[in-house]
Amino acid sequence: MANVLLIIGVIAVINGGIFMGALTSGQQQRANYHTESKEDRLLRLKVGRISVLVGVLVLLLGLILVIL
Repeated sequence: MANVLLIIGVIAVINGGIFMGALTSGQQQRANYHTESKEDRLLRLKVGRISVLVGVLVLLLGLILVIL
């Protein structure tokens, strides 16, 4: 069970990084900034933050289960 939680946590953190633009190059970030509306950018960042938060919480839960 702990292994499944760790895998889900890692996937959620990576997904959040992609949504937030942390895993893109500088050129790609500039292109995204200039081609998307403010509402779309705020929605993308909100989804990214929620995904990272859920991923970190699931990772912590998985680590606690591994330790115990």
